[in-house]
Amino acid sequence: MAHGVKRPRLPVIDIARGVAIVAMVIYHISWDLWFYRFIQADVGFDPAWVFFARSILFAFMVLVGVGLVLGHGDGMRWKSFWRRWLFVVGGAALITLGTWFAFPDSFVYFGVLHAIALCSLLALPLLFTPVWLTGVVAIAVIGLHFVFADPLFNEKVFSWIGFWVVPPPTNDLVPVFPWFGVVLLGVIAMRLVRGTAVEARLASIQPNNAVARLLGWMGRWSLVIYLVHQPLLLAIIVPLSMAMGTQEASRDMDFLNSCQASCEASGTTAALCAIYCQCGLEGVERDNLWEPVFSGLVSAEDQAKLDANNRQCSALIYPELETPTPPAPENTSPPPAPESP
Repeated sequence: MAHGVKRPRLPVIDIARGVAIVAMVIYHISWDLWFYRFIQADVGFDPAWVFFARSILFAFMVLVGVGLVLGHGDGMRWKSFWRRWLFVVGGAALITLGTWFAFPDSFVYFGVLHAIALCSLLALPLLFTPVWLTGVVAIAVIGLHFVFADPLFNEKVFSWIGFWVVPPPTNDLVPVFPWFGVVLLGVIAMRLVRGTAVEARLASIQPNNAVARLLGWMGRWSLVIYLVHQPLLLAIIVPLSMAMGTQEASRDMDFLNSCQASCEASGTTAALCAIYCQCGLEGVERDNLWEPVFSGLVSAEDQAKLDANNRQCSALIYPELETPTPPAPENTSPPPAPESP
């Protein structure tokens, strides 16, 4: 793997990266608007949105493999590789640190950039092995994901490998299995194209309009855009959400709906349940219990407050009883955080 000569850049690949980065920004804008309750679309869990997110991630990981062949397929350019690799690692560290403060219960410990950094290293030997061997490894990595799972990999310390049954809570998790295999698909595709008439044809495609040139520029700076776009979006959306009270209003409604359903299921009338649940909401707000209620991490002190509030609210609708009849509102814990590209 000697030092190689850099070939001319293929603008069509930059444009493809640009399209992927635009799609990712659209997804993240939609996710942020959903998370902060500006829109009702279930961006995190609706199958169509999940497919959209996975498609974007698939495109990015394939393009990682393509980029490795374009940059180093004729011989390793180590200085260039390490410079870009350290930039990716630094970006991954910033994302982990930022999400640790913003979402401590679901921070990103092995997201897209973490996976790109590791998979780029793992793929280096397979840039130069026979193509059939790279294909065998790709099939094995992807195939194992579908045939093997073990609860051991549910733990964060092992989950980055893959094979979990239920993933730990995190806003982004891109495990090595199967996504390293997807990177290798990009490696294989570009190695098969390398030095053929297809590559010459791709090289002849030049952006000749403003949109194509813009997408090409975004593709060349895709890593920087990835790092800065989400903080910029949140800098706008979070203050706006706080000013408009969108998240608080939705939180209250989620609590009341969950409480009403569990209360009526016990046989209590809808009217009495409405009184009971409104009382419960006021108690949660008064005692500042939103975090334990939504996270499910309830201390003994918090539980004592919830129990006292439950007795007080039950007395409103059943004053003759000393103990509560309707069940306490279920912990309205949010679902596991969805993956994002």
